[in-house]
Amino acid sequence: MIGVSTYLEAVARWGVWEQGAALLPSGYHRLVQRAGGLAAMLPPDEPAAAAAVTARLDALVVAGGPDVEPVRYGAAPHPMTGPPARERDAWESALLEAALEAGTPVLGICRGMQLLNVVLGGTLVQHLPETAGPGCAHGGPPGVFGSHMVKPVPGTVLARALPEAVAVPSYHHQAVDRLGRGLVPSAYAEDGTVEAVELPGAPGLVLGVQWHPEAGDDPRVMETLVRAAR
Repeated sequence: MIGVSTYLEAVARWGVWEQGAALLPSGYHRLVQRAGGLAAMLPPDEPAAAAAVTARLDALVVAGGPDVEPVRYGAAPHPMTGPPARERDAWESALLEAALEAGTPVLGICRGMQLLNVVLGGTLVQHLPETAGPGCAHGGPPGVFGSHMVKPVPGTVLARALPEAVAVPSYHHQAVDRLGRGLVPSAYAEDGTVEAVELPGAPGLVLGVQWHPEAGDDPRVMETLVRAAR
């Protein structure tokens, strides 16, 4: 049973309805299912419920989404940083803390990797084009995934899943800056951006990837999580 955190939107539309909704792009549950897991959506809840939720899961996925509020890593907001999603920040931080405490396997995707880094005391680059240079390509036009190469670091868990450099679907303007406690880089983009992190020595798999495997056709990262869950 693989729990996947969800968006929380003030307005969503389906059929004749226009209401607030907890939602998740379908690529996430389909990727979990393709990798051999059972997908469960985890909408935001009170942080105090996180331990009880993770106790019923075999693994946790923290999905992509809005920028993490900079106050969580002691920074002032950059002009290009998006509006805060405080309820989601609090809930997913509590889920990550509970999973790390329990040894539940964790996969952070895009925002999920960034939040994992912040929960472990790290910081973020708030607007990547200012640091990686004008030629950086970490996404396409609004609402369109870009593609770029990532190179796994030999000897890491990620490199066992992806032994070769691969092209990945990507859509982000923030990235890991200072690494959180115990985290090591396990993949880089060609411009030097950290594209994956992991936590060696953790009782369960702890892995974060900056790209969006749910938007592509390569299930190997999710298969690694499902094997750890088993």
